[in-house]
Amino acid sequence: MALFTGIVQGQGNVVKVHQLEDFRSISIQFPSGSMGGIQIGASVAINGTCLTVTEIDGDRLKFDIIVETLRATNLGALDLGSRVNFERSARVGDEIGGHNVSGHVCATAEVAAIEDSENNRRITFKVPQQFMKYVLPKGFIAVDGISLTVGEVGKDWFTVYLIPETLRITTLGARVVGDAVNLEVEAQTQAIVDTVENVVARYMSQMQLSTAS
Repeated sequence: MALFTGIVQGQGNVVKVHQLEDFRSISIQFPSGSMGGIQIGASVAINGTCLTVTEIDGDRLKFDIIVETLRATNLGALDLGSRVNFERSARVGDEIGGHNVSGHVCATAEVAAIEDSENNRRITFKVPQQFMKYVLPKGFIAVDGISLTVGEVGKDWFTVYLIPETLRITTLGARVVGDAVNLEVEAQTQAIVDTVENVVARYMSQMQLSTAS
């Protein structure tokens, strides 16, 4: 299983799109030298989505995208010239500068507001409400493959604060209100929340049976 850290290594440029019914393949041109040693079958996170390399032409790689991935991510909206975040899969011994990211996007979120200050940018994302229980203030979240710390949290939204370096090296510097971004909630947080919910549900069920008897 591929593992990523949420530390985006740069941006690639979509140079070819082949669309079929419920399937598409894309070719991405990466910065010179960034794909050294890559092999067919290797995993690369594209906008936070784990994809498998199917063809190699120097620093140009091809990926196939199936219907479920197109449904759950923003990869179906990519077109010629689109810029994407990329991260090659981590290797044993690599430093994990962000947090463990699987590349399994759970949903897309919408850029709801952008506010710039002198030293950072505050972006508000509108999120499908069923995922908000996993989004906690100061917790980790991956947005388009970028490991970020959650700022404020509302009923169906959260904010992040971005430094100039993050804006420079990732696609978040070019995002505008209304754009869709890929979202992956932090796995440990999800496991804890789901476990607590299950324990509470079983306890409440037992209490109801005890009261009824």
